[in-house]
Amino acid sequence: MSRKAIVEESLAARGIVCVVESMEQAVELANRYAPEHLCLYVKRYKDIIDKIHNAGCVFVGDHPTVVMGDYVAGPSHALPTSGTARFASPLNATDFVRLMNLITVDKTMMKKYGPVAATLATSEGLTAHARAAESGSDKV
Repeated sequence: MSRKAIVEESLAARGIVCVVESMEQAVELANRYAPEHLCLYVKRYKDIIDKIHNAGCVFVGDHPTVVMGDYVAGPSHALPTSGTARFASPLNATDFVRLMNLITVDKTMMKKYGPVAATLATSEGLTAHARAAESGSDKV
């Protein structure tokens, strides 16, 4: 290997091989570790795939090698690293879609929740927010 020294250094610093006693333990470990790449060298991967929630990309099949995902399989190779798969997803088409929230506040909502908003704003020291919530709920 032309990059043997780099590979050895990387494995020494961050490489991990885990031996577990059951598939349940393997799934729990995968979800806790949240790897960028998870290669499942198991025949019955369909029995557990729905239980794995925290991995950037899961490789399954007869030859579940990362190189296929890196170069030819299709999905983006921009994956969450360092355990961030617990809360982040791989780069995908939705990352290029701009979203906007729309909140409709009617009289009923203002009357019911205006005082709650005022209390929360006051607790954060945001008196102008509190006044806006109070004045809105008073006028309903």
